[in-house]
Amino acid sequence: MAIRVFVTGGTFDKEYDEVRGTLFFQDTHVPEMLRLGRCGLDVEVQTLMMIDSLDMSHRDRSIVVGHCRRCEETQIVITHGTDSMVETAHALAAGVEGKTVILTGAMVPYAFGSSDGLFNLGSALSFAQVLPPGIYVAMNGRCFPWDDVRKNREAGVFEPRGSE
Repeated sequence: MAIRVFVTGGTFDKEYDEVRGTLFFQDTHVPEMLRLGRCGLDVEVQTLMMIDSLDMSHRDRSIVVGHCRRCEETQIVITHGTDSMVETAHALAAGVEGKTVILTGAMVPYAFGSSDGLFNLGSALSFAQVLPPGIYVAMNGRCFPWDDVRKNREAGVFEPRGSE
């Protein structure tokens, strides 16, 4: 069976407007990333939204939860902004059962060329295949249960909550 990838935006998919000096969204980079990574998996990509995770509302999270619940795939990867990834993981844990859901993102936009996004996407796809059902956050080669992870904003990494 295929792995479903739901795209929500975040730094993963931001573009840079050189004239205005701002970041913006256009289209997802996920299909190109899968091609560049020579992905041999059966992957179905679906864009749910293209927003910064700081702008993600309760309604947006409900959309993500609903799509995870309704899709036929039991292995799901969600590309998501890192600033509110843990909040979305919490919503998924309350609303999705019997599926392996991995949230991942990037600290640097893929379009910049030095992004961690390609590595994080590949790791998330691997984790989705081997972990038991549950909700997880995968960043920088590490995978955390949804209820034992936090973003360390000072260090720019995800770590266990106990590291506070």
